Amino acid sequence: MKINPISVTELNRYVKDKVAEDEYLNSVLVKGEISNFKHHYTGHMYFTLKDENSLVKCVMFKTSTATLNFVPKDGMKVIVLGTVGVFERDGVYQIYCKAMQEDGIGNLYEAFEKLKAKLEDEGLFDTAHKKTIPFMPKIIGVLTSNTGAVIRDIINVSTRRNPNVYIRLLPVPVQGEGAGVKIAKAIKTMNDKKLADVIILGRGGGSLEDLWPFNEEIVARAIYDSEIPIISAVGHETDFTIADFVADLRAPTPSAAAELAVADISDLEYTINLYQRRLKISLKNRTDLMRLRYEKCMSSKVYKEPLDRINDYYLQIDQYIKSIKNHVEKVIKDSRIDATKLITKLDTLSPLKTLTRGFCITTDENDKVLSKVEMLEKDMKIKLRFQDGTKDAKVI
Repeated sequence: MKINPISVTELNRYVKDKVAEDEYLNSVLVKGEISNFKHHYTGHMYFTLKDENSLVKCVMFKTSTATLNFVPKDGMKVIVLGTVGVFERDGVYQIYCKAMQEDGIGNLYEAFEKLKAKLEDEGLFDTAHKKTIPFMPKIIGVLTSNTGAVIRDIINVSTRRNPNVYIRLLPVPVQGEGAGVKIAKAIKTMNDKKLADVIILGRGGGSLEDLWPFNEEIVARAIYDSEIPIISAVGHETDFTIADFVADLRAPTPSAAAELAVADISDLEYTINLYQRRLKISLKNRTDLMRLRYEKCMSSKVYKEPLDRINDYYLQIDQYIKSIKNHVEKVIKDSRIDATKLITKLDTLSPLKTLTRGFCITTDENDKVLSKVEMLEKDMKIKLRFQDGTKDAKVI
């Protein structure tokens, strides 16, 4: 059996497609040591990641390097997150890195994922539990460091949007050992003493280690148990912590949290003025419409000559009465004619009519008509009724 050969390009493309189909290789987390590091003038980074036995080529494009909070260099141990792909031209596979961080936090990442899965299973991230942020809070509670830029940004943004809002800062450590316990205690204090209408939990960006207090279980449960709505504003826009998932609302930055918590007075004034104008226009249109209806009603004949309608009804009533009267008279007349005919007919058939022609009616003492001779007996008393009266008689 003859097998047709394929080109090198076809082979490399086939291998590339096979690698791309592997879901596991679409998102891998690899740790190793950087070597042959080159930061190209285009902004892309090229390097090799190696361990004691092997190495693999890596590339990190400029769009992903912006998330780095350190400068990579040869000999540095790192963990990279990326996709394995084949560079078709050279026939080699490499890791296309999307994120990179210094080694030593791999355990933290694992702990982060483990706690995230646990709390998610318990329902701490459910949207049904999340509280609504008040529209016009009077007091904004802030839990952050009192020396960092976070509180200044929140104050600047909040007072610019609403000069009447009151900022209540409860200073807490935002990194380091024991920070999580103090953050949880501050949340409880805010709730117990009802110190705010909404709480902003914030800090600036940093590594996973720096943000770790906001990934602790004690902080997550304190946020969940808080009766006061909490906005989480931890790190930069690309940073996510457990606090972000539990909080009632997540803001990408502390400044954005202030914008979400504090309504812009100028926007409200514009909206109110807009509604006032709409209301005035609507009221004017309604008034004009009612005026037109009033003028139409007043110009109507019904309002000008109200008795005309009543007089029309009077005329109709008179016509109805006349019609009824004529109908009754006709019925009576017709009935009289019919009665006369019936009386005439009845009179013709009346036995009394026969008496006028010389006949008489014979009855016994009980007025029973005697129509046959056999009904007569000797000495029987009878009555003879003539046209002009009745006479008693006796059978001989």
